[in-house]
Amino acid sequence: MKASRTPINVAPQSSFRNPDGSLVLIAGPCSAESEEQMLKTALQLKNIKGISVFRAGIWKSRTRPDSFKGVGTVGLQWLDTVKRETGLRTACEVANAQHAEQALKQNIDILTISGRATVNPFAMEEIAAVLRGTNIPVLVNNPVYPNLELWIGALERLQQADLMDLGVINRGFSTDEQYPYRNHPRWDHMLQLKEQYPQLPVLCDAAHIAGRRSLLYPVSQKAVDMGVDGLLFESHVNPPAALSSPQQQLLPQELDLLVNAVASNVKLIGTTELVEQLDELSQQIDDLDEELLELLLRRTQMSKQMSQRQMGDVKPNLQAQRWQKQLNDWLEHTNSNGANKGLVVAMLNELQQQSNRPGGLGASAVA
Repeated sequence: MKASRTPINVAPQSSFRNPDGSLVLIAGPCSAESEEQMLKTALQLKNIKGISVFRAGIWKSRTRPDSFKGVGTVGLQWLDTVKRETGLRTACEVANAQHAEQALKQNIDILTISGRATVNPFAMEEIAAVLRGTNIPVLVNNPVYPNLELWIGALERLQQADLMDLGVINRGFSTDEQYPYRNHPRWDHMLQLKEQYPQLPVLCDAAHIAGRRSLLYPVSQKAVDMGVDGLLFESHVNPPAALSSPQQQLLPQELDLLVNAVASNVKLIGTTELVEQLDELSQQIDDLDEELLELLLRRTQMSKQMSQRQMGDVKPNLQAQRWQKQLNDWLEHTNSNGANKGLVVAMLNELQQQSNRPGGLGASAVA
């Protein structure tokens, strides 16, 4: 039975949408490294117009076990010091119920849900249970791979726990075609969510999408042009010495320039056009993938018709000769257009194997 939608009722006075229409700006280091580093960074960030929230990574979910995993709970104490010394609100990312419990104990002002938790309904249930009865503002990062239902499901679970001060972050997705981004923005997913829930504040994590300093401005400007309510940046007093993601962190002075450029809607023609062109090419690849899938489905239907008419009953040696001829023709065409030979061989081999399986892609591409 198809599940019904849970309405997302957002607090009238949202923490993630400024009444005057200005952008909500959140900034801080990718990782909390020391109290000194946190304070030095925060004291400079507080002087940048518009920045009202200081964020830092406390727990780092890593693919490899020996990577830097964050400083852990002690970093929450440093965030509390930052709040007392600067007056900035504080935010950190949580990936499980234990993180959420510890952040609440240290009076963190805003929680962001890790994209690795967004994809896990069990983790979301447990986090929502911990947060029930609080009124803490929560931002939900998009799932690590493009799946709008998982994003919505995470919001629904928080809503069912009576949390209303909600928003979402587009931090980019893990896809086959990433370049030039660290995480592909998949703006279409963000726009679909905005269309379904226009009352829901949407922020963009420019740092995690861009993955490098040179793309921070065009990504930020693109997001603003698409109507986001706020932006997240990463800033460090000494980016080259950062323990994680140094290539996407800015000095506070550099971030000040970037924020002013976004507010002024300055057009940096070269990088802006590059991103627009790459987004267009990415969309064309998506369209071609859909066409390819449609062709494979049509091929399946035609092969079934051939089998029904006993047209696909070809002797094995003759079949092999025809496959080899087909492969040679494709490779000759590949030599002339510079396509990937390995991909061509792998694709034809897979088609051949599927042809020999019941219910596969059919009898033969050349029979």
